[in-house]
Amino acid sequence: MSYKALPTIYKNIFLVCVFILISCNNHDKKTVAVTKTDQRVHALPLKVKSPPNNPASAEKTNLGRLLFFDPILSGNKDVACATCHHPTNGFAEFRDLSIGVNGKGFGNKRVFKMPNKIPFVKRNAHTVLNTAFNGIDSLNRYDPEKSPMFWDNRVTSLEAQAIEPIKAMEEMRGLNYSETEILVEVVSRLNAIPEYKKLFKESFKGENTITIENIGKAIAAYERTLITNNSRFDKYMRGDADAISLSEKEGFKMFKKVGCINCHNGPMFSDYKIHVLSVPENDKLTKVDDGFKQQFGFRTPTLRNLRFTNPYMHNGTLPTLKKVLEFYEDLKFKKTRNPGVNIDQIDSLAQNLTIAMKDFNQIISFLNTLNDDDFDKTVPETVPSGLMVGGDIE
Repeated sequence: MSYKALPTIYKNIFLVCVFILISCNNHDKKTVAVTKTDQRVHALPLKVKSPPNNPASAEKTNLGRLLFFDPILSGNKDVACATCHHPTNGFAEFRDLSIGVNGKGFGNKRVFKMPNKIPFVKRNAHTVLNTAFNGIDSLNRYDPEKSPMFWDNRVTSLEAQAIEPIKAMEEMRGLNYSETEILVEVVSRLNAIPEYKKLFKESFKGENTITIENIGKAIAAYERTLITNNSRFDKYMRGDADAISLSEKEGFKMFKKVGCINCHNGPMFSDYKIHVLSVPENDKLTKVDDGFKQQFGFRTPTLRNLRFTNPYMHNGTLPTLKKVLEFYEDLKFKKTRNPGVNIDQIDSLAQNLTIAMKDFNQIISFLNTLNDDDFDKTVPETVPSGLMVGGDIE
C-alpha cells in the first residue's frame, strides 16, 4: 500500500516515528562531536573529595569562612586570607603582587601605610577557586592529602597551605612575631574569644579543639566549597555540543594544535609540574625570584577563571592574555625575557610551541569558555573577633 493510500491516523504515526528517529540521530551526532575531543582534558568532577582526617561538615565550613575573613590570624590584626583572596575578585586579586601586612585599601587600590618596612608579597596571588581539585590528572585522579600548592609546590594539601600565609612575614605575620611565636599567638587569641571556642567545639572532637592543625582544617573545609565546575566548557564536555560557539570550538582545536595542551591539560588545565620559562622579573621586588630549587621554575597555573586572575604569570608581569601569548611566541623564536635564564634552560615543551599571532584571538576565545562566576560569594557581616571583615580593605 502506498503512503497516499494510508489512513490519516497511520500517516500521523509514521511522521511521528520519522521525527523521533531524526531527533535521536541529531542527538547522537552532538554527543559524538564531544566525545571525540582530546581526552587529555575533561569536565571538572561534580563532587569534591575531602581527606579522611578532615571530613566536610556544615559547622566546619562555617567556621572556616569566619576564619578566612577574620584578620585575627595576622600579626597586626589587619590582614585576613580574604584581603588578597576576596570573592568580589574571584578569590584572587587584580594586581601583580599583593600587599599584605601594613597595607590598606582593596585590590589594585591597595597601598602600604607609611612608614613602611614590609616588602611586596613576591608572587602573584592564585585564586582559591577550584584549589580543591589541585593535582587532578587527565584521568580525574587526585589525592586531597597530596594536592600541590603554591607556585613552587612547596606544600601539599589545602590544610597545610592555609597555615603558610600566617607564618609569612610580608603576607600576614608582620615584624612583631617569629614564625613559631605567631602560631602560639593566634591560638591564644582564638581561645580568648567565646564564640570561637564554641564554634571549634562544634566542629572538632576532643578537648582543646583550637589548634593550628584545626585552624588549617576549618579553612580548608571552607575552601573546598569554592568550586566552579559548570563552566560552558564543562557543559560542552558533558555532552552539550551547543554550550560553546563554533569559533570557540576552533579555538579549542588551535589550543591543542599549537601545543598549549602539553602542559595545560587535565580538568584543571594544569599538569601541576614545574617548568622553567623566562618570565621577566617584577621591578617591585628587591631580590630576584629564582623559583623552584633556584632554577627559575614555577608550576603550571590553571587556565580556569582567567577573567579573575589577571595580571598573569607567577609575578604578574604580563597584564593580558594577548601579552601571555606573545611571550610564548617569543620562546618559539628563542627569545628569553629574563637575564637569569638562558634559552637552553627553557623547557622544551614551551620552546616547541607553534603559536603565531594569527592564532591569538581563537585561543583567547576558547579560554573564555573556562570562566564561571557561579560560586559562593557570601561575605560574613561580622567576624567573632569584632575586627574589620576581610582586614583593612576599606
